Amino acid sequence: MKAVQYRTVGGHPEVVTVPDPEPGPGQVLLKVTAAGACHSDIAVMSWPADRLPFPLPLTLGHEGVGTIAALGAGVTGFTEGESVAVYGPWGCGSCAKCAEGKENYCLRARELGIAPPGLGAPGAMAEYLLVDDPRHLVPLGDLDPVRAVPLTDAGLTPYHAIKSALPKLVPGSTAVVIGAGGLGHVAVQLLRAMTAARVIALDISEEKLELARAVGAHEAVRSDGSAAGKVRELTGGLGAQAVFDFVGAPPTTALAGQLVAVEGEISVVGLGGGTLAVGFGALPYDVRVSSPYWGSRSELIEVLDLARAGAIDVHVETYGIDEAPLAYERLHAGRIDGRAVVLPNG
Repeated sequence: MKAVQYRTVGGHPEVVTVPDPEPGPGQVLLKVTAAGACHSDIAVMSWPADRLPFPLPLTLGHEGVGTIAALGAGVTGFTEGESVAVYGPWGCGSCAKCAEGKENYCLRARELGIAPPGLGAPGAMAEYLLVDDPRHLVPLGDLDPVRAVPLTDAGLTPYHAIKSALPKLVPGSTAVVIGAGGLGHVAVQLLRAMTAARVIALDISEEKLELARAVGAHEAVRSDGSAAGKVRELTGGLGAQAVFDFVGAPPTTALAGQLVAVEGEISVVGLGGGTLAVGFGALPYDVRVSSPYWGSRSELIEVLDLARAGAIDVHVETYGIDEAPLAYERLHAGRIDGRAVVLPNG
């Protein structure tokens, strides 16, 4: 089968031919309908050899949907041909966090060598994907798989971050979304669907700001030296009750600290390497700072239900599997509006 792999440190994604996988006991084989390209992949491909936590070559793609091609011995609850989404942050299934459905925070994954598809295990950017356990599958039903596949990360991750901030996002509050790209434009829609907050989107790209306006942002502000002043002006000098940074670079984490209100929340979601000083006087009083990772399986079900209800709709650009390196090139250059989706089987 064809697969898109990151093969050497510092290299570029390549389309290669690898053996077709076969499901063992308890496993499920998917014929991949769609796989998402993500900035997390770009981040991984920028790491030096001493930071890579898994061996190469690696088949990319931690966002995946497909139809069930074969069931391993002992698998029940699914049928061949069924359309499913893959819950990506695989865990051990038995530790305290996994028992809560929070496999994204599994306490033993590293110890046991368990890794998500596309981030250690072979990923979805291939004609077939081997899923380790049926509990990592969620039925798609009548959802469009191409528009649904980004929801497994670009929907789930902001949903998880926003859900924890809901007590702050009461009527009259303000939420700021820094970075209106793949995750950010979904976050704008989630905030509009889940809260009464005014939503302000920030980005350096006018095209992405226009996308933010189109999907529901009340205000769209260019993320430059005047952004903090503009947001303060829009909030009557108070700042935002919640700031979601989907870039995570040093300039944006610093900006988040300038935008947040007293007793507000900052979620640093992006992987841009930025940090935020926390301590008395470093931020307004009683500000909570978090760095969330992905979300729980039950939250993925909730995100898909929001999509099914028409509350969120991901802007996608599609590519054939042979065009996947081009998709990553465009993603790295900031030329993707919304999310890039690769269709491995056409």
